[in-house]
Amino acid sequence: MTVLTPTTRRQAVLAAACAASLAWTGLAQAQPGAAAYPSKPITLLVPFAAASATDQLARALGQAITEQTRIAVVVDNKAGASGMLAAQQVARAAPDGYTVLIATNTTQAANPHLFRKLSYDPVKDFAPVTGLGKGGQVMVVKADGPYRSVADVIARAKREPGKVSFGSGSASSRVAGEQFQQLSHTQLLHVPYKSNPPALTDLIGGQVDFMITDTATGLPQIKAGKVRALGFSMTRRSPLLPDVPTIDEAGVKGYDMSYWFAAYLPAGTPAPVVQRLRELLVAALRSAPAKAFFESAGVEAWSSTPDELRAFQEAETRKWGQIIKAAGIEPE
Repeated sequence: MTVLTPTTRRQAVLAAACAASLAWTGLAQAQPGAAAYPSKPITLLVPFAAASATDQLARALGQAITEQTRIAVVVDNKAGASGMLAAQQVARAAPDGYTVLIATNTTQAANPHLFRKLSYDPVKDFAPVTGLGKGGQVMVVKADGPYRSVADVIARAKREPGKVSFGSGSASSRVAGEQFQQLSHTQLLHVPYKSNPPALTDLIGGQVDFMITDTATGLPQIKAGKVRALGFSMTRRSPLLPDVPTIDEAGVKGYDMSYWFAAYLPAGTPAPVVQRLRELLVAALRSAPAKAFFESAGVEAWSSTPDELRAFQEAETRKWGQIIKAAGIEPE
């Protein structure tokens, strides 16, 4: 048995401290910026246009993160190609925590079933951070138009197959319309847009007959009297639209559609950076700006661990694939 003298004990302690220091130095070099993150402006990439639900949430979270850290947060809208432009940009960004995708089920779960070829891999190209929120959609028509109920839309669609049009600016909106067509046994005309706000503008202008949009985008126009709400997409009524029946209640039995938001970083981002960003986002979800968004949009705050989000995304990808296949949507 080796007996340690006071001198050898001191040498052993110094050696251990030196080894720990070298290990930390190696970790810091392997994971640059992890200890000091964030130390420069963070960019939140939004796959849809300004004023969309994703944009509103991103701006609320960005404001809250800046209040926590005194670090600027830039919201960059990259609308188009069903969210692929923003997702691709984040997938190719440096894995340092400063380029964040504020994603939805469109980019991370539905697009693989809607397009034959994607410019990014929803799983391999990203590091999940946390869930952010879940919400429902509302079916709307022009306020002074001829439709006063879901039944009115269905009746005309059955009288004139292929003549009733619906706009969509996201996979959630697109699949919501396709599922409506499937379950109402009608033939509709789909009109695609880069994002939901311009689709809603054309709806108000009479270019399309109806759309099923996220509540954050639709509610302001409903309150302003520019559009009429006919039905809510989930199986229970929205507390913000208590007098509006669910689409299921309105006669389209089995109808149920929702959407979600989550945060992702480029694959390869160091785990400590992912964890720190998650802490900032979870705190931001409880902030006044985020609460104001959730209350006004009828969206439920939702956070998760990276592993929980990874498992959730996997399940959602299967679910959206089943819905899209059942709706008869062929990949583009």
